[in-house]
Amino acid sequence: MAHPEISVIIRTYNEEKYLPLLLEALSNQERQNFETIIVDSGSTDNTCKIAAPRAHKLIEIKKHDFTFGYALNVGGAAASGKYLVMVSAHTKPVGRDWLERLVAPLRSESVAMSYGRQIGWETSKFGEATDFYRVFHTRKEDLKPPHFFANNANSAVRRDLWQDHPFDEELPGLEDAEFAKYWMERGYRVVYEPEAIIHHIHEESWPQVHRRYFREAVAARVMGLSGKAHIPNVVSRESYWFFKDVICQIFNPPKEVRRRAWFTELKEIARFRYLKALGTVQGILSSEEIKSQNIRQFYFFDKTGKTVIIAEPGLASVEDVEVRTPKPGEVLLRVAYAGVSSTDIEMFDGTFEYNGQHYDCYPKTPGREFSATVAAMGQNVKHLAVGEPVIAENLQQCGECAQCIDGHSNLCAKLNDIGVTSEQGAYSEYLILPGHQVHKLPDNVDLKLATLIEPLAVAIKGLSKIENIRVNNPSSSDVFGVYGAGLLGQLISLTLQHRGHKVQVIDKNTSRLKPLSPLVTTTDDPDILISCGTVIEVTGDGEVLEKIIRKTKPGCSILLIGLPYARHSFSISNVMMFDKTLVGSVGYDRSHLMEAIELISKLPLEHCLEHEFELQDFKNAWQAHRTGTALKTILRVS
Repeated sequence: MAHPEISVIIRTYNEEKYLPLLLEALSNQERQNFETIIVDSGSTDNTCKIAAPRAHKLIEIKKHDFTFGYALNVGGAAASGKYLVMVSAHTKPVGRDWLERLVAPLRSESVAMSYGRQIGWETSKFGEATDFYRVFHTRKEDLKPPHFFANNANSAVRRDLWQDHPFDEELPGLEDAEFAKYWMERGYRVVYEPEAIIHHIHEESWPQVHRRYFREAVAARVMGLSGKAHIPNVVSRESYWFFKDVICQIFNPPKEVRRRAWFTELKEIARFRYLKALGTVQGILSSEEIKSQNIRQFYFFDKTGKTVIIAEPGLASVEDVEVRTPKPGEVLLRVAYAGVSSTDIEMFDGTFEYNGQHYDCYPKTPGREFSATVAAMGQNVKHLAVGEPVIAENLQQCGECAQCIDGHSNLCAKLNDIGVTSEQGAYSEYLILPGHQVHKLPDNVDLKLATLIEPLAVAIKGLSKIENIRVNNPSSSDVFGVYGAGLLGQLISLTLQHRGHKVQVIDKNTSRLKPLSPLVTTTDDPDILISCGTVIEVTGDGEVLEKIIRKTKPGCSILLIGLPYARHSFSISNVMMFDKTLVGSVGYDRSHLMEAIELISKLPLEHCLEHEFELQDFKNAWQAHRTGTALKTILRVS
C-alpha cells in the first residue's frame, strides 16, 4: 500500500487459533486505508503461515529480545501511517466501524492516544469478564492526571509523538500507561472511546494469570504508580470484587461468558481474585525488574499445552502443563494426531503389564502413535526445520547395551517407550524428544495418515522375520494366512498384498473384512488355515493360537505378533511333530520405521482414518476403541 493513513500493529506469539478472526474483522472494516504489520516473537504454531499472505509486513524477532514495548517499536519503525493502531492478536473487533472510531479522537491535535472498550468472550474467566465491564465502561472519557491509563490491546497513538517518545522497552508491561503518562504530563489528552469495541479472548492457565498480574505490578512499581502503601487497597479491592462477582454470578452474569456449573464457576471466581491479588502484591514487593533474557522469557512466554494425565487407575483429565524450552539436541514437537491403542486404555484401567510385570507408574500421559510438526529446536539439531511435518521413534534405545550392539535395539535393556515407560506421551499438545529420533515426513504423507506409521513399522518388522524363515525353509504353499483383521492385521495384509503375495484373512467379525475383500481373500472360517504355508497370528488370543497350531499343515511357519497372549495351556508337540516353526516379534527398529514412512502412502488405508475425536473428548475415543466400533480411533491433538 503506497500511502496508508493507519498502520495496524499486531504482536503475535502462537496465535493461530484466534488470529484469523482478527484478520477477517480487519478486512471487513469500512475504512480500508491501512496497512497491517505483524511482529512475531518466535511462534511455534502456524501463526506465521496464517499471517504471511494477509499482512502487508511480517516481521520476526527473537523470543529472547521480546518485551511488549520492543515489539511495538519494531512495528512502529516499519510503519508508514500517520496513526499507529495496536491491537492484540487474540481479539475480535466488533462492527465495521471499529477502526475509524478508534482513530477518530487522534484527529484532534491535542490528543496523543486513544483506547477502546474491551469485553469478554465465551472462554473468558468470570472475574476477568466482570473486570472488563468495570474498567471499560460505556461513557466516553478524557483522562486527567493522575489517572494514567491506556491499554494496547485496543489503542491508537499519533506516529509523530511515538517517534519523539517510543514505548518503554524495559518495562515488563504497562508500556501503554507509561506512554499515556508521558504525554499527559506534557499537556496532551488521552481519550477513552467506548464505541471502539473488541472482544478480548484470554485462554490463560492459572499460572499465566498469576504471572500477568505480577509483571504488571512490577511495571507499576518501576513507574512509581504503586508501592507497598497500596497493598492493603489491593487486598481489600479484590476481596470486595469477589463478593460483587458472586452477586453478579447469581443475578446478572456477563452475557458473553459461557456459563459453567454454579460451584465450578464460584471456585473459578475465587481462584481468579486470589491469583490476581497474589500476583499484584508479589510484584509490588519484588525487587526484580524482569530485565534478563531468561527471566523475561519465563514471564512473557510461560507456555502451557493441553495434556491428558492419568493420575491413577480410573482417573484421567485434560490439564494445562507448562512447556519447557528444548535443550541442545532436543526438538519440541507440536503433536498433530495421536492414535488410541489398547495400551492407553489398559493404563487407565490399571490392568497394563510391561515385560510381564504389573504397571504402576503414575501419573502418566499416554500415547505411543502420533504425528507432529516441529515447533522449536535446541542447538545442534541440523536435519529439521520449524514447521516441518515429522514422525518420531517412540522407542528410545540406549545404543550401548548388549542387545543394542547385537542389532536388537527393540530389546534394549534400558528401553524408554514414549507413553509407556516415559512420563510424557503423545496425548499432549507439545512433546520434547531427542532430535535423532525425529524424522521428516515426505510431502505426500498426510499428518493424519502418519499416525499409522508406528504400527506399520511393527508389521514390517514382523514380516521381515517370517520372510527370513521362508527363504531358508520354502513352503509348498505361497499363501499367507492372517488371523485377525484389526488394524495391525489390516496393515500386515495390505503390505503382503502390495508385495505381490496371496493373502487369506480370517476374522469372526465380518465387518472388519469388508474393506479388505476387494484386495485379498477374506473369510470367517478358520479351516482355511490348512491351505496356508505361513500364518500370522495378530489377535493375541491364546485359544486362537492353539487353533492355529492344530489346524495348520506340516511345515507351516507361524508368526506371533499379537499381544498380550495371556497364560493358556496347550501341547507344543504339534509344533515339533509336524515340523512347524513358531516365531515371535515385538516392536521395530529405525530401518523398519524408515521403510514404513516410504510405504504408508502406497497402501489403501483411508478406511482406517474415519473415527476422529478432539483431545478433550478422549474418553469417548477410548469407548469407541473398547467397543470395537472403530478400526482405528484417532485424537486430533492440535
